[in-house]
Amino acid sequence: MKKVLFATTALIATAGMAAADVRLSGYGRFGLDYNSANERTAGVSETNITSRLRLQVDMSTETDGGIGFNARVRMQSESRDGNPAGSAGTAGDSDGPALNGADELADDNGFNGARFGVTYGGLAVNVGNIIGAVENAPGLFTTGTRSAGTGIDGMGFHSVVIKSRTGTAFNWDAYSSDGMGANGIEALYSMGGFTGHISYSQQNGGTVLGKAGGEDRTGIMLTYSFSDYYVTAAAQSSSVAANDVTFVAAGGDFGAFGARLAYGSTDAADSVTLEGNMDIGAASNILVWVNSTDVSGVVTAADTADGTSFGINYQYDLGGGATFVAGYVDEADDDNQFQAGVYFSF
Repeated sequence: MKKVLFATTALIATAGMAAADVRLSGYGRFGLDYNSANERTAGVSETNITSRLRLQVDMSTETDGGIGFNARVRMQSESRDGNPAGSAGTAGDSDGPALNGADELADDNGFNGARFGVTYGGLAVNVGNIIGAVENAPGLFTTGTRSAGTGIDGMGFHSVVIKSRTGTAFNWDAYSSDGMGANGIEALYSMGGFTGHISYSQQNGGTVLGKAGGEDRTGIMLTYSFSDYYVTAAAQSSSVAANDVTFVAAGGDFGAFGARLAYGSTDAADSVTLEGNMDIGAASNILVWVNSTDVSGVVTAADTADGTSFGINYQYDLGGGATFVAGYVDEADDDNQFQAGVYFSF
C-alpha cells in the first residue's frame, strides 16, 4: 500500500541547525455502514454513511550533532452511525482510547494536542500527546487492515483483547486524534530486532494544592522481531485499578499467509483473539478473526462483551493509494455490523 507524502522544506538560517521539514499526509474514507444495534436508538437509522477525512502535519529538524527534534498534529472530520456532529466538536469521540477512561471533547476540524519528540540514534523521547506503550504493541489491532480493525472505521474494534464488561476497553494511554491526549512522557529504544517502550502520564483533578491528584498511568512494552515474526508483551499500571492492563501477542507472515494470537487481561475480563489472513493474487487480502471473552464474576445480560465474536475483512488495492474495503462483524451479544467503502491515502 503506497503512501505518498507531499513535503515542503523550509531552510532554517540559524547557526548549528540543519534543514527543517514540514510534511503533509493523511487519508480519506467513506462508505456504507449497517449496524443492527441502532435499532434500539430512537432517531437513528440502522444504515448510514460512515466517513473520515484526516490531515496530518509532521515537522522535524536535526542539529549538526545528529539530535533530531520533531512534532506532530492532526486535523480531522468524521461521521459515524448517522452522527456528523463529530465535525462540530462534541463529547464522546469514538475513534479510539478515551482520555483516562473518560469521554474526550472531540475537536474535529481543529488541530488536536501536539506531540513533541527528541531523537538520537535508536532512542526517542516524546512528550504531550504521546503514543502510549500499550498502544504501540504489535498485534494489538488487526494486521494490515486500513482501519486497524474491521471494515471502513473499525466497527468497534471487537478483535482487540483488552476488554471492559461491555466491549473493547480503550482504557490505555494512546495518541488522540480528536483531543489533547494523555499529556505524558515516553521513551522508545530500538536496537536490532528489539524494541522497548516506557510511557507515563499524570492527570489533573485532585483537591490538594500544588498536586495534580488525578489518575496516573505507567506503561511498558517489549517486542522482539525476527525475520517476518514477532513476539510482544505490554502492561499498564494505573492508580485506578480498573485501568490495569496486561497484553501479550505473537504473529508473523508465512508467504501469502499471516497469523496472530493475542491475549489480554483486565479487572473486567480475560480475552483471546486468533486471526488469520491470506493474500489473493497481487491486489487482494482477506482477514478473519475470532475472539473469546470471559467476563469476571457473575455475568448478567448487561455484560455484552462476554462470549464469542468474529469478523471478516476484505481489501482490494485499486492503485494510486486507493483501496476498496468491506467487512462484517458478529458481536458477542449477537448484534452485527457490515461496511463497504473506499479508503484513499495522500
